[in-house]
Amino acid sequence: MSRAALRFSLSAIAAACCASSFAQAPAEGDTQRAFSHPNQMVDIGGRRLNLYCSGSGANTVIFDSPSGMGGWVWYKVQPEVAKHTRACVFDRAGMGFSDPSPRPNTSHNVVEDLHIALGKAGIAPPYVLVGNSFGGANVQLFTYRYPGQVAGLVLVEGQHEDEIDRIDAVSKGKFKEMNAAGAEYAKACEAQAEKGFVPGSELFTNCTGGFQPQFGRALNAAYLASLVSPAYWRARNAEENAFEESGAQLRAVRKPFGDLPLMVLTRSVSPYAIPGKPQSALNKATEKENFTIHQEMAALSTRSTHRVVPGAGHLIQADQPQAVVRAVLDVLAQIKP
Repeated sequence: MSRAALRFSLSAIAAACCASSFAQAPAEGDTQRAFSHPNQMVDIGGRRLNLYCSGSGANTVIFDSPSGMGGWVWYKVQPEVAKHTRACVFDRAGMGFSDPSPRPNTSHNVVEDLHIALGKAGIAPPYVLVGNSFGGANVQLFTYRYPGQVAGLVLVEGQHEDEIDRIDAVSKGKFKEMNAAGAEYAKACEAQAEKGFVPGSELFTNCTGGFQPQFGRALNAAYLASLVSPAYWRARNAEENAFEESGAQLRAVRKPFGDLPLMVLTRSVSPYAIPGKPQSALNKATEKENFTIHQEMAALSTRSTHRVVPGAGHLIQADQPQAVVRAVLDVLAQIKP
């Protein structure tokens, strides 16, 4: 199971009953409401992907999300980037508002779906691709498959094809052990979704994360409607069960990016540290390896920048959204007219 999904979906502690929590929801602006409903539903051959675009400019910025998450995770970033150029988020198959697919969301399948959707929607290159976690692996594969269409790349804690094995080695097996436990819990979530979640139950809270205090009423409703759906859990678990296949797909095409403008963002807050306790030796080794992996990815381009973002965990777009906005704008500034 991915770091993002484990932290965000299965371990989130939130209010138990969504009805009472909604009464406390913050005011919701137009930008947040835009992420709370389907926008452009693009038929890619018998099923639809949800796209949301705004802004205008010579380059289009495309955002891909962490494993198990819809495009709404970019709601603090996309509107700011759209002030400068066209910016689009999409939901992978089975996530957010997109229809489920009979095939798992491997990186190859995600890239194929996205490329078809962009063409059908008339969203022409050049693209600047932005991906967090698993989305970072996908945008790298897209860049290798369609190099003439990609003008820049931003990897926000982007996933590397050998990351799981490397992090597991330095954590002395703890990483895969944690992933296995998370995967088992996710199976229980899928089984409960088939029966129907009971608001206020332990499974409801741990599987969905419950009420998200950063979301307003409409976005919370959309978020919870997605995460209690059996179709969502089937798609999410299939996506994560195929991580090894996705890694092999990226590994098979791995090579330098040449002089492509590339930005790599790395967390400064460990998602594995226990709050209030000293950082363990294994935790330090894990964070050092994560940094090293990102250094290696940055070295794949002769025009790259690697930044550690203060105060940010794995979901940098949630913790420090302006750092992601600045990274995207910095990459856009490097693109030759």
